Amino acid sequence: MKVPRTELDERLQCFRESMDLAHPDWELAALFARVNQYYFTGTRQDGLLLVPRGAPAVFWVRRSFERAREESLFPDIRPMASYRDAAAAMPTPSVRRMIHLETERISLAQAQRFRKHFPSPEIGSLDATVGGLRAVKRPYELAIMEHCGELHRRVLEEAVPGLLREGINEADFAAELYALLVREGHQGIVRFGMPQVDVAVAQLGFGENSIYPTSFDGPGGCRGICPAAPVLGSRTRRLRRGDLVFVDVGCALEGYHTDKTMTYLFGGTLPEPARAAHRRCVAIQEQLANLLKPGAIPAEIHATIMRGLDAEFLRDFMGFGPRQVNFLGHGVGLQIDEPPVLAAGFETPLAAGMTLALEPKKGIAGVGMVGIENTFVVTPEGGRSITGQHPGLMLV
Repeated sequence: MKVPRTELDERLQCFRESMDLAHPDWELAALFARVNQYYFTGTRQDGLLLVPRGAPAVFWVRRSFERAREESLFPDIRPMASYRDAAAAMPTPSVRRMIHLETERISLAQAQRFRKHFPSPEIGSLDATVGGLRAVKRPYELAIMEHCGELHRRVLEEAVPGLLREGINEADFAAELYALLVREGHQGIVRFGMPQVDVAVAQLGFGENSIYPTSFDGPGGCRGICPAAPVLGSRTRRLRRGDLVFVDVGCALEGYHTDKTMTYLFGGTLPEPARAAHRRCVAIQEQLANLLKPGAIPAEIHATIMRGLDAEFLRDFMGFGPRQVNFLGHGVGLQIDEPPVLAAGFETPLAAGMTLALEPKKGIAGVGMVGIENTFVVTPEGGRSITGQHPGLMLV
């Protein structure tokens, strides 16, 4: 499905207006990240999107120009062999005081190659400007995310129990889960903004594997295949009666994601302390959702919730042992980890149409990771879940 021309035009106009406010003297913005290029052009290619102040934007494509023309309604797409082609077609001046780039996404080597043809004494950052635009989802985007959320709900709340059977190993379960998601409409890949993140299907685990140490910046754990590929799931850990099954998985349609975690009890029950911890995580998610209103400050939401938790519950909350994370929720959109973040230091007020995954979780020794996660839309009435309402610990 092509992104409508009116949608692309309005996004670019909002970007220009935001740059005028944040960087009143800006001259030229250059976007290299393919996710940002998709947001503004409706296609993901090896290219360069140039947005000059006071002149039309041009998407210069190295590969594939033919595909870009076929699937995008962006008005000006041109082929290039190198940055020299784009520089030769730019209006004067040839040297600018400052050019704004995605400084958190572009490598030093790429920036140096670019500045060889677009000289400027200074480099400015446009990451916060683009991130702020993408954080507030437009009706077109929300419609896609609503569809994705329903697919996500249907798979995790209705179909996954049919995949769980005694003796299956984590890797095979992950492979079957992936096939199921794709058959239902998942685009097949989940994108992260954080660098060097490998997630094959999900953060998942049977029992104690769901609190196994991982470099992934999230509360859950995953043992994985091997040290070289700590993803997918263990080939040797098999599902046993009485296991807690933890599945934290992203789903995406037309580039847009939702994030959801479900827990299942396979053929048994959990100790009451673990069940109580899970119920409290579900209650915390409800508290968080009630606070997701326009004007609310993410850092204050985080502080409010954390102040209400006792020292005993805080032990192993949002991670197990020393591996606790410092957030309670995160933005979701074209990537699974976007602004805003419900954490200290995030002071920009929430706005209607923002989408956040809320994921209060707690590690339990000898049991695994209990808790919950759903994706919510910020509304004047509070957060509205688009990925379902099931409280988890589903008995299978």
